[in-house]
Amino acid sequence: MKKQHLRAIVLLTSLAAVTAVVHEPAAAEAIGAKPNIILFLTDDQDKESIGAYGADVLTPNLDRLAREGMLFHRAYVSSTVCTPSRYTFLTGRYAGRSYSPMYHEACPPGTQGFPSFNVELEDDNMNVGAVLQQASYTTGYVGKFHVGPELKRPEHYEHFGLRFLPTDAQPDAAATAVFRHNEAWYRDFLTTKGFSWAKHIYWGNLQKPFAEHNPEWTIAAALEFIQENRDRPFYLHYCTTLLHGPDRSWRNSMDHPRASGAGLLDEPPDVMTDRSELLGRLAERGLDPMAGHAGNTWVDDSIGAVLNKLDELGIAQNTLFVFIADHGSRMKGSLFDFDGTNVPCIIRWPAGVKARSACRELIENIDFAPTFFDLAGADVPAEYVVDGRSLRPLFTGDEPDEWRDHLYFEAGFARAVVTDTWKYIAVRYPHEQIEAIQNARPEQLPRLMAYINRSGIGTRGSSNSNFFDADQLYNIARDERELKNLAGDPAYATQLARMRRLLTDDLKTFGRPFGEFVPGGNAAPPGLVDEQIAYVKRIKIEGKKVILPDGRTVDEKAGTARQQRQAERDRRRAAKRGTDSEG
Repeated sequence: MKKQHLRAIVLLTSLAAVTAVVHEPAAAEAIGAKPNIILFLTDDQDKESIGAYGADVLTPNLDRLAREGMLFHRAYVSSTVCTPSRYTFLTGRYAGRSYSPMYHEACPPGTQGFPSFNVELEDDNMNVGAVLQQASYTTGYVGKFHVGPELKRPEHYEHFGLRFLPTDAQPDAAATAVFRHNEAWYRDFLTTKGFSWAKHIYWGNLQKPFAEHNPEWTIAAALEFIQENRDRPFYLHYCTTLLHGPDRSWRNSMDHPRASGAGLLDEPPDVMTDRSELLGRLAERGLDPMAGHAGNTWVDDSIGAVLNKLDELGIAQNTLFVFIADHGSRMKGSLFDFDGTNVPCIIRWPAGVKARSACRELIENIDFAPTFFDLAGADVPAEYVVDGRSLRPLFTGDEPDEWRDHLYFEAGFARAVVTDTWKYIAVRYPHEQIEAIQNARPEQLPRLMAYINRSGIGTRGSSNSNFFDADQLYNIARDERELKNLAGDPAYATQLARMRRLLTDDLKTFGRPFGEFVPGGNAAPPGLVDEQIAYVKRIKIEGKKVILPDGRTVDEKAGTARQQRQAERDRRRAAKRGTDSEG
């Protein structure tokens, strides 16, 4: 089969550019109506949490979705942490191609890129919400955002007219007033970014003192949006906070039905199955809610509420429903396939997607925006840069005449490519990071050498002993979990060279240096921290705790006392600001 890969940046200058490779008219075109589109994005979800992928779990609605739609086995995301992946879902381009001021400040043009938590939507609104709105869609956003300006310090909040709360604030009426004020601003912000409607927004991850999941709160907004727009084409970008956080947190959150992103609710929304009933169903199945099943089934019930609403309104037939995760959980912060870049994905569209079908072609989150533009008949601005392509040729369930031969991935200091059979990962630190690594204390190495320069989520991939290797080659057809690194085996030198050429071609399209692949700027070749790589592989890493080869244990959580003192200083500063403003 002839294949096409993503070497060049695709400039979508017209509808013809988007629909250059589509099959014959679908049933929806016979209907003569643009499809409604729902993107249902989950957080940190692995395939092992879904029955349709063979797991022993309680997910009847996702299983139904798979029966009525298409199950994807080779669906990928471009990065394995929230912000860059979510940026790509919203734009159809890699985060490493971002031209936002935030990214250019972190990685000035001419330097090696570091796609991580440093990208945001650009001010020109070249994103899915804005383009579809111009195509006569009502575009709505609900749930977690995490692709905006950084909000951590009191001065960050103050800059935008927001109110700051220290982490030790109490979950009371005063805190609720702050949360409600800020959530209203989040809605307004999203409308400036091209969405015509936004409600029940989490700026990023859950924040204290209301750090409990509440899918009913976000689903209530989603159902309201669908109800209001049932008679015209709509696009809903729905992002649940589940399954972020420890497994036990999902069950514990069930005991706090009034906690939300807008503080304490007057009454819990009555839009999903009662939480106690869900727990009863899990008990009947012998599934432990504390072992992750509470979250798995809660997400599933959220989907059920949306599917039921579509059925109730009689609009399910021409509604494209995409279920997908922003990245995996167990290998978050890595570029490994299993529970990392390879994610669960199910698409249902009764009018245009073959039911009970499966797809094994390579697809990525770069593809969703161009797919939606295609189906909407959008007139995409000539200056809009997108890396993906429409998935429409796959919807018949037949093998397409032409598709891509590989995908590209990025995360901080690492880049990767995958084909049908092979995977290659390159880890390249820029000169300033090499200097920091060479001068580091032993216990600092795991964080400094993690792809995203963080401990905790940044070092989850170190459970695979190959994580820190500069060059990694895997035969994923035989080695699904990428445990045998073949990069140093002379027998695979030819295959390694092929994969390196694919990566080089992709990297050249970014206009930035990277290691020896695209020399220049602050990029550096491998081999400068080999001693540190050998040492860090001997360190036992348990979350933010490291056990050194000599037996010493160092725990970053020991810094909690310092963080508490900082929180108290922040609280006093915030209180002083309030007093000053009242005066």
